[in-house]
Amino acid sequence: MAHAPATLESSSAAGAVFTEGLWKQNPVFVQVLGMCPTLAVTNSVRNAVAMGAATLFVLVCSNVLISLVRKLVPKQVRIATYILIIATFVTIVQLTMKAYLPSLDRSLGIFVPLIVVNCIILARAEAYASKNKVIRSAIDGLVMGLGFTLALCLLSVIRELLGSNKILGLNAVPGFKPMTVFILAPGGFFTIAFVMAAVTTIRNRKGTRKA
Repeated sequence: MAHAPATLESSSAAGAVFTEGLWKQNPVFVQVLGMCPTLAVTNSVRNAVAMGAATLFVLVCSNVLISLVRKLVPKQVRIATYILIIATFVTIVQLTMKAYLPSLDRSLGIFVPLIVVNCIILARAEAYASKNKVIRSAIDGLVMGLGFTLALCLLSVIRELLGSNKILGLNAVPGFKPMTVFILAPGGFFTIAFVMAAVTTIRNRKGTRKA
């Protein structure tokens, strides 16, 4: 029974970490990071899931490796080292896609190699992985990656449904006339603006209730 409070405390802390990445500090809706791939790939759910999975893999792996070598890297070259580490995992993702998912690789195009300079990954490397131990860094990468993937999926469902009346290529709502603008660039801006406004409103209301 003496260990119960510690167990409850650790469970609460773990839940708080996941809440941070998925909701309170969501990389897209709250921190407004990674806007370029977010706007580019969310015209279809398939592309969004693939980009989210690729970014998640790179986030977790780069966070772990950066955490492992953080004390060995001189401060003067830390950013260059982080980019090299991130680029290594991005190359693994890109070559794997080219070998096993060529159509998906063509669909995502330049946005897979551009994961190297994704603000989310560089931010977590500098702000978290370079200052924390391996397990914490891995969890941070996992949670932020899931938050990014969740945001991409939500936006892509809205855009693909309204823009083509399909989800994953399947017809969605019988008789609904799609609005093509939603799968074009302007539709991406409209969708993300409305969703971010909704997220901000909900967060503010929750904050008011707690106060």
